[in-house]
Amino acid sequence: MDQQNFSSLTEFVLLGFPNVEHIRSCLFVLLLLAYLFTIGGNMLIFLVIRLDAALHKPMYHFVSVLSFLELWYTATTIPKMLANLLSEKKTISFAGCLLQTYFFHSLGASECYLLTAMAYDRYLAICRPLHYPSIMTTALCIKMAAGCWTCGFLCPISEVILVSQLPFCSYNEIPHIFCDFPPLLSLACKDTSTNVLVDFAVNSFIILITFLFIMASYGRIIGAVLKIKTAAGRRKAFSTCASHLIVVLIFFGSIIFMYVRLKKSYSLTLDRTLAVVYSVLTPLANPIIYSLRNKELIQALKRTFFRKVEKASPTHH
Repeated sequence: MDQQNFSSLTEFVLLGFPNVEHIRSCLFVLLLLAYLFTIGGNMLIFLVIRLDAALHKPMYHFVSVLSFLELWYTATTIPKMLANLLSEKKTISFAGCLLQTYFFHSLGASECYLLTAMAYDRYLAICRPLHYPSIMTTALCIKMAAGCWTCGFLCPISEVILVSQLPFCSYNEIPHIFCDFPPLLSLACKDTSTNVLVDFAVNSFIILITFLFIMASYGRIIGAVLKIKTAAGRRKAFSTCASHLIVVLIFFGSIIFMYVRLKKSYSLTLDRTLAVVYSVLTPLANPIIYSLRNKELIQALKRTFFRKVEKASPTHH
C-alpha cells in the first residue's frame, strides 16, 4: 500500500509564502531584481578576475570560484520561485523536486568547503607570509577548488537516496518556497527518524566542522593582526579578511539554525525566512561586499571598463 501511494505521487505543490496574493507582483519584481543583480554582479566579478592579470592571485582565484558557484546556487531555486509567483499552478515533479534538493545542497556544501579554503588562504597570507608564496601555489589553489566541488557534490547523495525511498501519501503540498529535506520529510507517511538522524549527522559534519575551522583560522588571524605595531598595518591586514568574515557569519548563521537540528521544523515561517537569507540575500550580498570593500577589485573593474571603452572608441589608434 505504501509503495502504491509512493509510486502514484508524481508531483508536489510548492506553497511558498502564504497570504501574499495582494503583494505578489511586488515580490516578483523584488526577487527578479535581486536575481538579476546577483547574476550580473557575480558574473562581472568572475570575468574581471579571469581577465585581469593583476588579480591572478590565490585570494582572487577563490573569490572568482565563489562567484561562479553562486551563479549556479541561485539558479537551482530562484527561477522556480519566480515562476511560482506568476503561476497559479505551483507544481514541481517528484524527480524535479529531488534534483532541486540535491543540487541546492551540493552547491551549498561546496560553498561551505570553499569558504573554509578561503579562510585557510587568509591564515597563510597573514600568519605565515614568508612561506605563503611557496605553499599557496596555483596548482594547490586549483586542487583545493576542485576538492571543494567534488566533496560538495558527494555529500548529499545518501540523504537524497533515503528520501527517494520514502512512501508519500496523497497529501503533496510542500510548505516551503523550494524543495528541501525538512519539508519533504514532513510529508512522508512513515517514521522518518532515520532520515532526520542522517541529515543531522551529514549537516553537522559539513557545516559545523567547516565553521569551526573558519573561526579557528580567524582567531589566529586576529591574534596576528593585533601584534602588528602600526594602526595602518592592522587596518590593511584585517581589511582583506573583513569582507570574507561578513559573508561567513551571514551564511553560516542561517544554515546552522536551519539544518543542524534533530527536529523537522521549529516554525514554518522561520524556515521560509531563513531560506530567503541563505538562498537569496547571501548570494546578493557577495558582489556588494567583495567589490565595495576591495580597492584592488574596484581598480581592476575600472581598468577593464576603460580598456573596453578605448577599444570601442573610433578615435582610438
